[in-house]
Amino acid sequence: MQQMLTDSSRLHKVKGINFLVDGGNEKQAVVIDLKKHRDLWEDFYDTLLTKQRAKDPRESLEQVRNRVLGKK
Repeated sequence: MQQMLTDSSRLHKVKGINFLVDGGNEKQAVVIDLKKHRDLWEDFYDTLLTKQRAKDPRESLEQVRNRVLGKK
């Protein structure tokens, strides 16, 4: 499956966003100009991290206080 970089201006007219598409012109990946869209990328990445960590074990506020203050 061959991939190529496509000019996003023809797809969605968003400067600084380009897509890698397959032979059937289906979007497979995105290339983001971080000089133009750094804040957008950081928000997107933070959202992914939050979703990834959603099932991580949680500590109660009391447990955190005790750990930080060295109490048992």
